[in-house]
Amino acid sequence: MRLATPIASVLALLLAGCATGAGSMQSSVDALMRDYTGDVPGAAVLVLREGQPLLRRGYGLADMDAGIPVTPATNFRLASVSKQFTAAAIVLLAQDGKLSLDDPVRKWLPSLPEVADPITLRHLLTHSSGLVDYEDLMAPDAVAQVHDIDVLHLLEREHRLYFAPGSDYRYSNGAYALLALIVGKASGRGFASFLHQRIFEPLGMAHTVAYESGISTVANRAYGHSLVDGQWQRTDQSSTSAVLGDGGIYSSIDDLSKWDAALYDDRLLSDASRADAFALHTPIHDEADVDGYGYGWRIHGEVLWHSGETIGGRNVIVRWPKRHFTVVVLTNRNDPEPYRLALKIADLYLPDSPPR
Repeated sequence: MRLATPIASVLALLLAGCATGAGSMQSSVDALMRDYTGDVPGAAVLVLREGQPLLRRGYGLADMDAGIPVTPATNFRLASVSKQFTAAAIVLLAQDGKLSLDDPVRKWLPSLPEVADPITLRHLLTHSSGLVDYEDLMAPDAVAQVHDIDVLHLLEREHRLYFAPGSDYRYSNGAYALLALIVGKASGRGFASFLHQRIFEPLGMAHTVAYESGISTVANRAYGHSLVDGQWQRTDQSSTSAVLGDGGIYSSIDDLSKWDAALYDDRLLSDASRADAFALHTPIHDEADVDGYGYGWRIHGEVLWHSGETIGGRNVIVRWPKRHFTVVVLTNRNDPEPYRLALKIADLYLPDSPPR
């Protein structure tokens, strides 16, 4: 019998140790995800280090009615995780010279009332516009879905602001609906088309889409669910689910791995544009785990993150850019919010407790 060489023996032991470690790590994540396992609304989890997936896994069901399981290719409605794409579209157009972040919003949307005169695109990006929440302007019993243009029409009739633009922070879905309309005006094509041609297609995000009913489709779609009287019920759409700029993008963890990779180099945004997008523009003093807001990103220490909340779905992406480490958790259930879960998953791989 031929004995293995010392080098081969060491290599075999190292490989075996890596396999054992990976298996143990997956088991630890599986334990954290046990409530998403089985015949229940599920989740997709992605852990990336240096662009490589350390974990890429689906749990539970994407479609309870049809019994279809969640896979890494399942597309979830990202809800407010969509805002980073809306922001990137605006920044891309600024790079192209088609607009300036310091443009007044009324340059592009002149039907807004005069009270909006001081608001710039940068204010919209950073939730410092003072715009009144469009959701509060809708009829309480509204059933028909509103779209981005309907958000504009609601705000056209509102002659007050919460505060002087640039003087404070208030999270604004309406601001991002307006940004989507501005992308359309500045680019000469629809918002969904611009995202496809300038972001999704170049990055190989083949199944990511800003979904428009009757125009586009969502492949491998996860449907939202809510727990009602102890039973899971499909609750996939609400009256605001068709607004694209603030939350209408569907994507998978496989496609989001490509998005994450593009945030480290200049294939999409220049170094200067990325630095600007990831900078703390609006301080936030009354929210845990948030120091301030950039362009479509919450900022806390070295961490960039954003959550997404929609009827029947909760999502989060958490990035440690200096460590080239990212955790994504996408779910198709109304509760719980997965940010803390993502941090627990990160702790398994970053035992030195990354600053947050």
